Amino acid sequence: MKTTGLAGFLKDAISAPGVSGYEEKVVAAVKEEMSGLYDEARTDALGNLIMLKRGIGRAPHPRIMLAAHIDEIGLMVTKIEDQGCLRVTQVGGIDKRILPGLEVIVYGKKELPGVVGAKPPHVQDPDEQKKAVKWEDLYVDIGLTGEEAQELVNIGDIITFAQSPIQLQGRFMAGKSMDNRTGVMVLFECLKFLRAMRHHADVYCVATVQEEVGLRGATTVTYGIVPDIGIAIDVGFGEQPSVPEHQGMSMDKGPGIAIGPVVHPKIFGRLKAIAKELEITVQTVPSPNPYGTDACSIQITRGGIPTALVSIPLRYMHTSVETVCLADIERAGRLLAEFIVRLDKKFVEELKCF
Repeated sequence: MKTTGLAGFLKDAISAPGVSGYEEKVVAAVKEEMSGLYDEARTDALGNLIMLKRGIGRAPHPRIMLAAHIDEIGLMVTKIEDQGCLRVTQVGGIDKRILPGLEVIVYGKKELPGVVGAKPPHVQDPDEQKKAVKWEDLYVDIGLTGEEAQELVNIGDIITFAQSPIQLQGRFMAGKSMDNRTGVMVLFECLKFLRAMRHHADVYCVATVQEEVGLRGATTVTYGIVPDIGIAIDVGFGEQPSVPEHQGMSMDKGPGIAIGPVVHPKIFGRLKAIAKELEITVQTVPSPNPYGTDACSIQITRGGIPTALVSIPLRYMHTSVETVCLADIERAGRLLAEFIVRLDKKFVEELKCF
């Protein structure tokens, strides 16, 4: 394992490109950074990174899977204009209102810096000024002629935000792809805690792919591992002026533990009890809609998997300045590690009696 701390590792992880379906570079970086914390690691046919830390004692061991998606939203080149500008479409859910003026990186035959351009307000019709820019009116300018662009860029090349990580005050950090490299950092923290602990369960820490385009990686990896328990780690809406209080989590007040149809009540209860016992601050998050995170795919794989969802509060979701508090990541990592060391066959059997 490298000596990089949480902040340094997170900066490296969010800087690596990993648009849905093209996660190989960030997967390789995470695998190398976390080496020494797991017993073995592999990638499957979809690209999921599966890191196994084996339990001690006589087999069979309980099997727990912690899943955090590693892919990010981004853009894809759809056309190269004669003037050299690139027409684009979205990969994952992007609010196109944030795009004009953004710096980006085009991953062509080499990395090409670019900017997202749009029609200036001075020459817009009055009606246009009242609406968000249409996709067909957005383009990426890389400063090349059409002929030069054709040499370096192909239709289908991906584009990421070029926002560098920003260290804010109070252990807050902002940058692109915090959704959900933050969850991968929870896996990192959990494995660091487990390094000094004894646990009977086999722990599968999985950085899943293609979550932003349909929870695809979690579906296949859960089918292959068939864990006794699955816990998805993702981000949730953090408090900010534009988010109603009842829809957001407080920042720096611990991770959110979801309650709702996707969550097995006994796992929820055990997580809350451990947090209370160890004075780990957590928040209860109502989750009436089971869709939107890897937890949904985990829960309904094969004959059904007892599942939970742990969320890190995040501001400005799906922008280039997603913001988290590092302390919330550390709390989530410790909570999951403590859950794992207390996991035994008796509890696993109890989960079968809903």
